[in-house]
Amino acid sequence: MARRLPLAPSAFLFFISLFTPGGNAHAQPHVAATAPAPDLAFTVSMSEPHTHLLQVELLVRAAGPPGRPVVLLPAQLDLIMPVWTPGSYLVREFERHVQDFAATDADGHPLAWHKINKDTWRVETGGAAREARMSYRVYANELTVRTSELNDTHAFWNNAALLMYVNGNLRAPATLRVVPFADWQVATGLPTVEGQPNTFRAENFDILYDSPFEVSNFQTLAFEVRGVPHRIVIDGAGNYEPERLRRDVQQIVEAARALMGDIPYHDYTFIFHLRATGGGGLEHLNSTAIIHTRYGFRPDTTYREFLSTVAHEFFHAWNVKRIRPDALGPFDYTGENYTRLLWVAEGLTSYYENILLRRAGLISDKDYLEGRARDIQALQRVPGRRAMSVEEASFDAWIKYYRPDENSINSAISYYDKGALLGLLLDLEIRRRSQGAKSLDDVMRHLYNEFYKRERNYTPADFQRVCEQMAGAGLDDFFRRFVRGREELDYNAALNGAGLQLLTTAAPVNGRVVEPKAYFGTTLRADGDRLVVTNVPADSPAYEQGINANDQLIALNGQRIAPEGQRPAAEGQRTALDFFNARLAELRPGDEIQLTLFRQDNLRTFRIKLGTRGTESYRIGPINNPTPAQARLYETWLGAPLPKS
Repeated sequence: MARRLPLAPSAFLFFISLFTPGGNAHAQPHVAATAPAPDLAFTVSMSEPHTHLLQVELLVRAAGPPGRPVVLLPAQLDLIMPVWTPGSYLVREFERHVQDFAATDADGHPLAWHKINKDTWRVETGGAAREARMSYRVYANELTVRTSELNDTHAFWNNAALLMYVNGNLRAPATLRVVPFADWQVATGLPTVEGQPNTFRAENFDILYDSPFEVSNFQTLAFEVRGVPHRIVIDGAGNYEPERLRRDVQQIVEAARALMGDIPYHDYTFIFHLRATGGGGLEHLNSTAIIHTRYGFRPDTTYREFLSTVAHEFFHAWNVKRIRPDALGPFDYTGENYTRLLWVAEGLTSYYENILLRRAGLISDKDYLEGRARDIQALQRVPGRRAMSVEEASFDAWIKYYRPDENSINSAISYYDKGALLGLLLDLEIRRRSQGAKSLDDVMRHLYNEFYKRERNYTPADFQRVCEQMAGAGLDDFFRRFVRGREELDYNAALNGAGLQLLTTAAPVNGRVVEPKAYFGTTLRADGDRLVVTNVPADSPAYEQGINANDQLIALNGQRIAPEGQRPAAEGQRTALDFFNARLAELRPGDEIQLTLFRQDNLRTFRIKLGTRGTESYRIGPINNPTPAQARLYETWLGAPLPKS
């Protein structure tokens, strides 16, 4: 990971920056400050929420050794705004929202300042100041779990998107005082400063940046697990049942604690934003922020999706926040922090989100297996699984995962999706090889005890070694083929150990063979009376016969593809997409269709021979005549008897 040196005008430091690996004159390594860390105190206020501008003030006061006179500040103070926030691996350039920067000394006299690069403000103290006061405003009008929003109903922010740090002082403690609008409440995972209302403290900036804030008239639900307080902060109305929500979240927490054997925090805050649209979650040290649709708590299928997000973000309290991959902490906030282990950090967390729901009694073993069959089906329909390994997907997250385009389906894979399935395969492989004595749970506990508790990050080699230790056998073939390599995952090799098998539509279902369906092979979205192609998988008939992303389909076999209202009501399809899919459903593999489309401004006609998808749907079911060992493995894994075939 590239580090950053204190910025200075000397030719010597410039020389060092040119020859530091990965370094340049813009992003240089951090080094420990030789002088005592200054006192750092932030104030965040929101007096005009309709402007979406959060007001930030930073007081930097020189501090000397105990019993000695207070020293002066350096001649120059470099204030740096992070360009990304941990947990979301993309440079987001938070500094672009900063405006109205100003600096004064203790007497209110202006201090000269200028920017030296995109994310650094240099304040000239002249070497004669004991304190400096910087102020600026940040435009906050984007509600995601990674960004910030201020309006007349609430304020939410991630500190990495709001607060600058003094270069060389990331390890320094800081306080943050919030001045709420009106009578709004304040919620965060940071501890309070005794006797100072709405004032919080952080031991260092990694903790400060890992503690989001919600300020509003939110609702609160509370519970305890093993005497540790937890609270659910809910901003926005929705169709949730408060007691059921509180109970279910508590069961998830208890299941995770039972798995890991420890609670690594003094308290925990769940921040839920309920909105008309949107979604997602972001983990933090002792909190999480989650966005969910306000009416997405019913039916149970959508409620379970919400609970899986809760379980995912909460399990990160161990996996990532404390069990840290090689490059993920301490952080360089000025650029990318590369690791090949996001498939473990995120993918295994995705695996455990559903395991936790099962262990909490919130889904059945049947629900669990149906979900994993859908996951397998989704992965097998992504041609990019053959073009990118899961380690490569982890490393390239900074340029690919958060910036998908129409070709991503053919060139990339999600380390979440494939990582979750690798977690399933690894868990079953360890259980089988150890004859049920060990599991992936033991891997996670070992990483927690031997790396987090010893203040170490783990490497890819460490992770493989711990898995092999628990399996009692070498797993290099597994990691070479499926983690570092791009081979197809061998699902049945793992599932068979638990008396299960992966079945497709090519196999009989209830004694009947399902007929294959005609396959065109594009993802489409309706745009008025046209259908727009969003992507074309590389192994589809559409791809092989010339259909492109952004083509606009206007006619099928000479008939206009039109939404309801432009066709007789008896057609019964409400959108152009409904109409198109209904016509395809009437056809068989091998049939030929004529497509009329616009490619940019040019009218084109294509004749497409429809194909077939031999694995139209997947299911996981029991094998015939399982052994007692297979049945025991299933029961210890999913906590239920193995179903009969």
